[in-house]
Amino acid sequence: MFRLWLTLAATAFAAEILLAAEVEVKPAASPTKSASSPSNKPAASPASRPAASPSGTPSATPATAQLPQYRPALLPLGPNSVINRIDEAGLIRDGQKDGSLYFRCAVSRTGEILDTWTYHQSSDSTLLERELVRCLDRAVFIPAIYDHEMVDAFFFGTVTFKVVDGKPRVRIFANQEEAELKKESDFIGPQPFIGRGSKFEGLHYPNDTVTSQLTGIVELGIKIDATGKLLDLRIVSEYPPLVGFRRAAAEDFRVATFIPAFREGKPVACEITLPVYYEP
Repeated sequence: MFRLWLTLAATAFAAEILLAAEVEVKPAASPTKSASSPSNKPAASPASRPAASPSGTPSATPATAQLPQYRPALLPLGPNSVINRIDEAGLIRDGQKDGSLYFRCAVSRTGEILDTWTYHQSSDSTLLERELVRCLDRAVFIPAIYDHEMVDAFFFGTVTFKVVDGKPRVRIFANQEEAELKKESDFIGPQPFIGRGSKFEGLHYPNDTVTSQLTGIVELGIKIDATGKLLDLRIVSEYPPLVGFRRAAAEDFRVATFIPAFREGKPVACEITLPVYYEP
């Protein structure tokens, strides 16, 4: 996966600069590894804002206009957006109950999805996972920006499904923090990126110590300032233990720089738990 990431990242380097767009929003009324993916925030997600905000105006700005200082990778609005393509009625018909799952997308500087992983599924969320992956299949992100440049980044998202008064309610959030998800906060989690200003080079599966085909997940407790600088990193949990995933995650992220977290459209400092998923 690491070779795929670097190969596609290098190819994308020469791509033309894309224009800013808005965050995906769905009105309140209304891993399995896959070669597709993305996601973004619901009605609680940020609207378009200028400068350092995570979004801008759709394609009305000349290509020569200065890009914002920071912007996380996001999904665009529109009738064909991921959240609007999810078949809510079909999920209810097929028996999907309340459920949720995490996912992560590797997003190139051109907005293309290089890889997707789903994990931390709640019980009975198989139908929801299948539908998310289907809708992510042809999705394209608004690419991340750091220091006024498009960069390759990792997007961490959560999709939830609830039946409220007999009606389906789907939300896609750009973070995986339990407290933020419960409040449906206007919060976008920090995103590690590859590009100028970061020594992060993607994930490295610990082939030197893992001799069988294992998947692993490590939870990192990280503290990041409002510029995306990593201030502190600690291991919260590791599964399976003692086979090398802990060391791999620490080495992969100790030199990382992040697109900072955004709250209500502004970059902020934060302390989060970041799940890092490894697959052979």
